Amino acid sequence: MTEKLPVTIAIPVKNEAANLARCLDRLGQFAEIVVIDSGSDDATCEIAKSYGARVSNFRWDGKYPKKRNWFLMNEPPTQPWVLFLDADEFIDQAFCDALKLALQDETKDAYWLCYTNHFLGKPLRFGLAQRKLALFRTGKALYEKIDEDGWSTLDMEIHEHPIVEGPIGEIAAPIDHRDYKGLGKFIEKHRDYALWEARRYAKLAENPSSQAHFTDRQMFKYRHLAKWWYPWFYFCFTYFAKLGMLDGGAGFHYAAYKSWYFQSIRLLIQEQSADR
Repeated sequence: MTEKLPVTIAIPVKNEAANLARCLDRLGQFAEIVVIDSGSDDATCEIAKSYGARVSNFRWDGKYPKKRNWFLMNEPPTQPWVLFLDADEFIDQAFCDALKLALQDETKDAYWLCYTNHFLGKPLRFGLAQRKLALFRTGKALYEKIDEDGWSTLDMEIHEHPIVEGPIGEIAAPIDHRDYKGLGKFIEKHRDYALWEARRYAKLAENPSSQAHFTDRQMFKYRHLAKWWYPWFYFCFTYFAKLGMLDGGAGFHYAAYKSWYFQSIRLLIQEQSADR
């Protein structure tokens, strides 16, 4: 038998029965699979167990830690590496081959991963590429700690990044990300994210030293997030400079909705400031 990759795949879920089997179908080469469930009331847990995955049951109390950090701190991976994967993210053999090579590099402690997003039923080949720091050595990273007591309803780290103790590389082979459950769900999700971002912006203003670990991209975003031009800058950058126009109508609408998202954050920040 082929030796399995020494990686724990950790999949945070809630009611992901529609996607989970397809995701798990691609994971036969990995040594451990853990599904971290937040009280699903569909067949998510049964599907996970049918594939031999370890199921961890998470209940958030509204405080630190949230879902990913809770798993790392309380029911940690058994493998030397951990890869966080969403149920609607699907890997292929090209990614597994690239991952196998990356794991042989003893100088790296984490890797940025690349994704192919889909919108309105079409893959987005251009525009601002999605990247996540979702693969790292077990014990070498935790996600950012953010004071969310009393103001956040999101039980999983969303825009928080892992803080890694060591050098970081990148795996270029993309993961197929089909995060599309209809336009209504897309809008609802980004409404929740906008509320979270506006509240986090206020928290960062109270404690600027908490930005010390930010990436360059994070620093740019939070430095300019409340400025009037930022949503239009995002649209022009992703649609023109990053050639999102080549994705046709899907590329235009995606850039437009993301600009609406950043405009919503800006107005929420203004609203919060007026209330203080």
